[in-house]
Amino acid sequence: MKAVVYRGPKTVAVEEVPDARVENPTDAVVRITTTNVCGSDLHMYEGRTTVEEGKVLGHENMGVVEAVGDGVDRVEVGDRVSVPFNIACGTCRNCVHGWTSFCLRVNPNEGMDGAAYGYANMGPYDGGQAEFLRVPFADFNLLKLPEGTEHENDFTMLSDIFPTGWHGVELSGMVPGDDVAVFGAGPVGLMAAHSALIKGASRVFVVDKEKDRLALAESIGAIGVDFSASDPVEQITEATKGRGVDRGVEAVGYQAHDPAGDEHPELVLDNLVKVVRSTGGIGVVGVYMPQDPGAATEGAKQGRIGWDYGTFFTKGLSMGTGQAPVMRYNRQLRDLITAGRAKPGFIVSHELPLEQAPEGYRNFDDRVDGWTKVLLHPGQPA
Repeated sequence: MKAVVYRGPKTVAVEEVPDARVENPTDAVVRITTTNVCGSDLHMYEGRTTVEEGKVLGHENMGVVEAVGDGVDRVEVGDRVSVPFNIACGTCRNCVHGWTSFCLRVNPNEGMDGAAYGYANMGPYDGGQAEFLRVPFADFNLLKLPEGTEHENDFTMLSDIFPTGWHGVELSGMVPGDDVAVFGAGPVGLMAAHSALIKGASRVFVVDKEKDRLALAESIGAIGVDFSASDPVEQITEATKGRGVDRGVEAVGYQAHDPAGDEHPELVLDNLVKVVRSTGGIGVVGVYMPQDPGAATEGAKQGRIGWDYGTFFTKGLSMGTGQAPVMRYNRQLRDLITAGRAKPGFIVSHELPLEQAPEGYRNFDDRVDGWTKVLLHPGQPA
């Protein structure tokens, strides 16, 4: 089968790889109809992780079940499904408590709880930027979708970024009526803004410097804050008459840059500590890594980032972090899409055949104007 393979920094290639197949009785094989390029894929693409050369990439996947193992009895061949990026066993302590992003059984890498498709340190699993994908523990992991092709571009966000944006808002502790600041208007930040508005936020401020992303935020009723124009904390503080916001979402991660393009991994955390009112909450779903060989400082190379914890403590702030347990949210979000209440596909800018994945990666990574979310369709002619 054809698949997108990592070949070193700034290089991916579409190559022939061994076919995905049922290896265990609880496996299914999914024929991929849509697979997305995620912002976190760019960490690997840029050489900022320990991902091995030859890895098949892709953790945002959906499609149609092609084959099932003898132990699969809920999922059937022909089912249209969303594939959560978390790979979970369904029976360990964390899975039973709803933390499928921290499954204790599926990742053999020492010190790592939780696994994912096609990602550095997240287990030996191939990704779904391919014609087919093997899904372990299929009965537990797969989410059934309505038959047909309706809502394809909305449903494809259920594998990761829509639940991740929702999770960021949940981690912040938001309740209806709160003001929320989302730092980062990439796909996850836009999904966090969409989620906060659905959940009843009074106002949602979205901070970025890319005009196309800010325009998307404003198209759903959020307030765009251009940090290249002036200090975003000052802009939001003025808009809230000095009070600050009730909740904040960090959707940038460890590669945060200032307007000049210099990297400061603590930048967004510090800004959120300043702009969230005392006793408020912060949800961090931007990616931070235990090791980052390309970091700007020696401490950051080891995952040690100096941020304003003193003010965080003094203000009585709370913070939640970590990868989203997709299955905690994806059924409800599917139903919001079906009912017309959620339309996460508004961020899609480009739909490409699998063969054009290198172009998609390059333009998305270069932040070329208008390239806000790239979908790959393995069945689409080149």
